[in-house]
Amino acid sequence: MSKKLTRIALGVMVVGLFLALAPAAWAVESPAAAKSGSGTFLSTDGAAKLSGPIGAGLVIMGAAAGIGRIGGSAVESMARQPEVAGQVFTPMIITAALIEGATFFALIVILIA
Repeated sequence: MSKKLTRIALGVMVVGLFLALAPAAWAVESPAAAKSGSGTFLSTDGAAKLSGPIGAGLVIMGAAAGIGRIGGSAVESMARQPEVAGQVFTPMIITAALIEGATFFALIVILIA
């Protein structure tokens, strides 16, 4: 993996961690907003409603990158050695299915929380 891609991946992880911890840090409400019950972005309700979709998007991006990398590597290996295409295809599908399973689990956890 190139250094630039590694830096981008680390940046996305840091942003995701920041957004996961943001609702607790931004729990600032004015007394008027607390009485009326309306939540703004900087309240606990507003940040919590926004962090779920952002977390789900980050999970989907990671899964898409993983499955894309598996598919690209499998196609490249099949192009280099066509006689092993049958041996490469099955583990590729199994690995992609495992990544999708982990992605669905992460999405459910994000949407429940």
